[in-house]
Amino acid sequence: MRDLAILTFVTLDGVMQAPGQPEEDVSGGFTQGGWAMPYWDEVMAQVGAEAMAAPYDLLLGRKTYEIFAAHFTTTGDDDAASRLLNQATKYVVTNTLTELRWRNSIAVTGDLATEIARLKSQDRPLLQVHGSWQLIQFLLAHDLIDEFRLWTFPVMVGPGKRIFEERAVADRLTLVKSGTTENGVVMGIYRREK
Repeated sequence: MRDLAILTFVTLDGVMQAPGQPEEDVSGGFTQGGWAMPYWDEVMAQVGAEAMAAPYDLLLGRKTYEIFAAHFTTTGDDDAASRLLNQATKYVVTNTLTELRWRNSIAVTGDLATEIARLKSQDRPLLQVHGSWQLIQFLLAHDLIDEFRLWTFPVMVGPGKRIFEERAVADRLTLVKSGTTENGVVMGIYRREK
C-alpha cells in the first residue's frame, strides 16, 4: 500500500493555475501565468530536497503530462531532478492521448476512482501528483489524497483555478513539515488525519 501526495504551487489567494509560464494555461481568460518564476530557483532547490529526493511514481493529468513530457523527453539524466522524473513511472489520466512518448508512461482510463485506488494499493513508491488541477479536484472529491505538499508564494493573482474548489471534502490535516525560502515562499506539508 502506498500513499498519494499532491505537490502544488499556489498563490496566497489560492490559485494554482499556470505558475511556470504565461502561456502554460490561459483557460478561462487567465492572464497571470508565470507568477512563480521570480521565486523559481530557491523553491525548486527546496522542492528537490523536501519532496522529490526519495523515489516516487507520478500520477498526472493529460495537460500537465504534455507540459512535462515536452521538456523532459528532450533532457538527459544529467541532473538529479531530471533523472528522477525520467525514471519514475508516469500514470497519465487521459481519454485522448493514444501515444505516450515520455518513457515509463502508462495511460489510466476507465473508472478513475477504482483505477487510482488500485494504484494506491500497490507496493510501490509514493504516488505523487504535480499540478494537474482537474485531477486534483477529482482526487479531493473522491477522498484519495493522503498528503498535501504545498508551496505558497507571496503573490496574489485574482481569478484563476483554485486548489480547493467546492468539491473538496471537509477534513483535518496535520502539519508534518514546514519551511520558508529567503524570498518568502512558504512550504507546508500536511497529512490527513485518519
